[in-house]
Amino acid sequence: MSIVAHSHPFVVGVDTHARNHVYAILDAANGALLDTQSFPSTAVGINRAIKWVARRTNADADALWVIEGAASYGAVLAGTVAAQGFAVAEAPRMDAKSRRGVGKTDALDAHRMAMAVLPLPVEKLRRPRLNEGIRQGLRILSTARESMSKDRTRAVNALNAVVRSNDIDIDARKKLTTSQIGEISRWRERDEELALSIARAEAVRLAKHILDLAEALQSNEQKLDELVRASEAAPLLEVKGFRAVTAAKCLVAWSHEGRVRSEAAFACLAGVNPIPASSGNTVRHRLNRGGDRRLNSALHLAALTRMTHDAETCDYVEKRRAEGKSDREIRRCVKRYLARRVFRILNAAAEAQKVQ
Repeated sequence: MSIVAHSHPFVVGVDTHARNHVYAILDAANGALLDTQSFPSTAVGINRAIKWVARRTNADADALWVIEGAASYGAVLAGTVAAQGFAVAEAPRMDAKSRRGVGKTDALDAHRMAMAVLPLPVEKLRRPRLNEGIRQGLRILSTARESMSKDRTRAVNALNAVVRSNDIDIDARKKLTTSQIGEISRWRERDEELALSIARAEAVRLAKHILDLAEALQSNEQKLDELVRASEAAPLLEVKGFRAVTAAKCLVAWSHEGRVRSEAAFACLAGVNPIPASSGNTVRHRLNRGGDRRLNSALHLAALTRMTHDAETCDYVEKRRAEGKSDREIRRCVKRYLARRVFRILNAAAEAQKVQ
């Protein structure tokens, strides 16, 4: 297993920010710092930085770029560098203890992240996700949907609070139904006490906002479905427990063939790999609370659906309960199984697209 220091002649560490990116170039053979410079995060600044790196590395195409925030501040930089044929990796997680007594600057951070990858095996570098085409479209739509869903929940809670604390002619002893929200949105002004008039107007505003968000969420899911059916995740829609929203989250996390090196690595990425939690005579595993929480959420929803509506999964649940497993432990096992299946389906679909 080859390490970075033996596979790449130079390593470029990049500490990314909204306005400027700071670059540090290392000679991978001996870890010597060749130069450090800051450039604007604009397209012009990124091109200047690439030319600056090329001059100091003799335009060596095997140079490895290690970019912090490759999915946020460094997304444009990572895409530009990758498009020019350079190897790109996400910066490894840095230990704050290593900075104790040394201090912190952007230049030091860029240097540290470049140094941190030198002893790492090349196969274990974290490769950035694709930020183009269908995958990027799905990421944008999924993020927008998450924001709209939270906004709708807040609006529903606010509307419930208004109608329960004011006598404005609606039965709010239970959670408001869709038909009740529709009824509230059609209310008109009445000749009543000032406080009740304001409460009624606010209820109407919230109800209309909720209905607008529901319509936007429906449109969002339709767009997600269209993109998923045109991607490697299309076969996931045939698997019970998955629909466009959950399939999109899986594809966004997987990104492209080769990014996740193995089925076990995908399970770790999803936060569904078993973590040993044994002690004394008790032998058990617990849930992993790390990983990509959006991917974990998608697998969680799929697992709950299958545990309720899929006959084969229900039989498995009963079998494990008879063995003394708790529902939480059983759900962890089901999510691990789904991670394996999702990874194999996405890889198989990618291979099939290559043949075509």
